[in-house]
Amino acid sequence: MFPSIMRFSLATALTVGMSAAVAAPVTYELDPSHSFAGFSYPHIGLSTQQQRFNGAKGTIVLDTDAKTGSVDVTVDTTSITTGHDGFDKHIQGPEFLDTAAHPTATFKSSKVIFEGDKPVAAEGDLTIKGVTKPVTLKLTSFASKEHPMAKKPAIGANATAVIKRSEFNASKFVPAVSDDVTLVLVVEAIAP
Repeated sequence: MFPSIMRFSLATALTVGMSAAVAAPVTYELDPSHSFAGFSYPHIGLSTQQQRFNGAKGTIVLDTDAKTGSVDVTVDTTSITTGHDGFDKHIQGPEFLDTAAHPTATFKSSKVIFEGDKPVAAEGDLTIKGVTKPVTLKLTSFASKEHPMAKKPAIGANATAVIKRSEFNASKFVPAVSDDVTLVLVVEAIAP
């Protein structure tokens, strides 16, 4: 009888120990006051223009033990701010973002790539103007810590990718205005 109680206790201890060692995925909600998307592009050989969308929302799920995750971000393309109202309307027009027909752009990852304990990229699908293409967002920075004000787990990251705007039906003025556009995603996200 003693050996069977011992086996049961050992099996229970191992099961409890193993479940404690396996961390569950954590879902983080984007903080809209510290998350945004932007883009830059060479303009007629004179400068590199940088523009920003003010509206970004979504979730990031990370399981650092399993080294898996997902990213789901929606950007309000009508929230573009170039610093000039007339140019905002121009970029929102049908030849570029066509925000009347497509008021959002999305990135939905199929895979988060880790190096060691840190995510370094997210592979997924980018949809702009109803066109979906595979894109890899490369993280240029990543941090994970307790949020000092919210007192909850939080993450932050900056990510970039280069796309061809002609692949998303936005090729007006190519090649005078570069076809290559660098996308930027800046996020801070907090666990509920």
